[in-house]
Amino acid sequence: MIDFGFSINKSGTINLDTIDCSLFDKLCEVEPTAKLCISCGSCSATCTAAPFTGMSVRKVLLSLQRGQDVRPMMSACMLCGKCTMVCPRGINTRHVLLTIAKLYNPEAL
Repeated sequence: MIDFGFSINKSGTINLDTIDCSLFDKLCEVEPTAKLCISCGSCSATCTAAPFTGMSVRKVLLSLQRGQDVRPMMSACMLCGKCTMVCPRGINTRHVLLTIAKLYNPEAL
């Protein structure tokens, strides 16, 4: 058989019945405005770290809602607050990010 160099990618389908959304639920208890995110991307567009690291508050919230680990993205945030200033929904994104960090590692903060 001829190998053309292509392969089948792993499915990106998320089974909503099996994912663990407990971290996002805990986040929403502390910071209810996290539910208001419409994924417009304003935060990502103004992020100082985004062009260099791929940091995106939008991606962090979406990944949390999908039960995925967001620690690699969180380490790039400089907590400058630009995302909070431009959010059209008034989400306190700095507090959201700090809360997520506390939920992952409560004794560190």
